Amino acid sequence: MKRNPMTARGAELLRAELKRLKSEDRPNVIRAIAEARSHGDLSENAEYHAAREQQGFIEGRISEIEAKLSSADIIDVTKLTPSGKVVFGATVDLESEDDGKKVTYMIVGEDEADIKAARIAITSPIARALVGKSEGDVVDVAAPGGIRSWEIVAVRYE
Repeated sequence: MKRNPMTARGAELLRAELKRLKSEDRPNVIRAIAEARSHGDLSENAEYHAAREQQGFIEGRISEIEAKLSSADIIDVTKLTPSGKVVFGATVDLESEDDGKKVTYMIVGEDEADIKAARIAITSPIARALVGKSEGDVVDVAAPGGIRSWEIVAVRYE
């Protein structure tokens, strides 16, 4: 089975969602189905069909999360020895050599990636360019607008 890297924070968020789905959402949709059934004719009962569809979504999401957690290789970056090197789970401060723009990214597993939250997947071009490099290094990243150069200003394990 292919192991997927995941931060400890990402695993905890998935466990919390799984717990909510099983302890709250699943019982609520079962009650909604029972309520809709009590209204009679199921063939024209929109509430029943909507509740069944919601149940399918919940069960699918539960299965998906359980599969992700079972194949997760959970890495707690706070337990790593600070080496200044960019590794999975590290938070990296970058400064553009081109225009001085500053950005911060955390390198995470594919399932945790969220560019709006500055979490980039380990498989992304910028993460692949950064891994193994150290503070002070300059990396070139192929971007849609051409090659961009970034200086690694700081590497944190938080």
